[in-house]
Amino acid sequence: MELKEKLIASFMAFENQVDMNNPVHEIRSEALKTFETKGFPHRKLEAWKYTSLDRLQKVDFSLFPKEDNDLEYRDVKKYFLDEMDTYKIVFIDGIYSSYLSETTHDGVDICLLSAALTKPMYRPIIEVYFNKAASREDSMTSLNTAFTREGAFIYIPKNKAPRKPVEILHFSTGNESALMLQPRNLIIAEENAELQVIERHQSLTSNETLTNSVTEIYAAKDAIVDYYKVQNDRESASLIDNTYIDQKGNSHVSVHTFSFGGKLTRNNLNFYQDGEHIQSTLKGVTILGEKQHVDHHTLVHHQQPNCESHQDYKGIFGQRSTGVFNGKIIVDKIAQKTNAFQQSNNLLISDKSTVNTKPQLEIFADDVRCSHGCTIGQLDKDALFYLQARGIPKKEASALLMYAFANNVLESVRIPEVKQRITKLIAKKLGVRLGFEL
Repeated sequence: MELKEKLIASFMAFENQVDMNNPVHEIRSEALKTFETKGFPHRKLEAWKYTSLDRLQKVDFSLFPKEDNDLEYRDVKKYFLDEMDTYKIVFIDGIYSSYLSETTHDGVDICLLSAALTKPMYRPIIEVYFNKAASREDSMTSLNTAFTREGAFIYIPKNKAPRKPVEILHFSTGNESALMLQPRNLIIAEENAELQVIERHQSLTSNETLTNSVTEIYAAKDAIVDYYKVQNDRESASLIDNTYIDQKGNSHVSVHTFSFGGKLTRNNLNFYQDGEHIQSTLKGVTILGEKQHVDHHTLVHHQQPNCESHQDYKGIFGQRSTGVFNGKIIVDKIAQKTNAFQQSNNLLISDKSTVNTKPQLEIFADDVRCSHGCTIGQLDKDALFYLQARGIPKKEASALLMYAFANNVLESVRIPEVKQRITKLIAKKLGVRLGFEL
């Protein structure tokens, strides 16, 4: 039985495990119908032209873990930002770990989606926000919606901010020979609220894992949301990450995506600007080797005037790795005075690596400032020779140039501890030790 048939056949058993009177029961059922009709995306679709899920559909994934799996903090300490104090929402094989987590209801709600879906006090919030920004036509998003049960729920009321950032961590232990996970995050920042989030998915063994994740972020008027995705998983792990951001007037949302690991990673990042004077920032650094594959698929939809968006993605590809960047900016007719920037720059450090990039603009307004561009090239030989002529070994000289290449993305990271951690991860990926930090 292929994965699609297994998922459809398992839905009734899943529904019997959750509350049939749950406010999202009908939403789940409708979402399953969408997935049943459309199935998994395939390469005949333009949006999936360079990314194939065929192999994954033949793997016999376990859909529900058979038992609770405990982890000791010492076993996973290196994956936490232990340089700083954070709230933590931790899941082990899709199941919440109270032992490793630190949640709060002190003026803000940083807790579990399962609690928000079942407790009457949260029902008004769920009815207003759940599954409103997420696409109801995308098959992978619909699949996640159909099996929505657990994930992070973050609600920041008006004029509030948590005392510290939030970490969302998903661990897979390898107790199943192959495991499919479908976490769902719902993040709401009300008017003039502020929030910082760091998200990570991490396999702990070489057993195969497929994660189909959906995150909805709502930023009300004057809200600020700073989101970091750290993707440095094992080569047995595949991730399909769907993120939907709904912004109101004067809000500022930034998403930084750092893709260093995993067998196959697909990032679907969608911004919808519904108000004036909005700022949206999308930045990413990708460093791949072996036969790794990362596909960044972005959308910024400018629906109102006087707004800005800034996209800047850097990619470094070695060995037989493959990179994809497909970015789209849509400017509606009413969205005059829009300032939109999109750039994808890529380095090929192997003659067997591949990059496919497709920046797109759809502009229906006439008073705008919009630009897009992409480059695919190699390290500057003259710059490399200059550094070597001053006594820097070739390997370190190459690393210096690649650090400089990624530097403008790291400059906008607002959490020093995150910047320090990413700097170390980049150095490790490049296989060098340098005596400075960006």
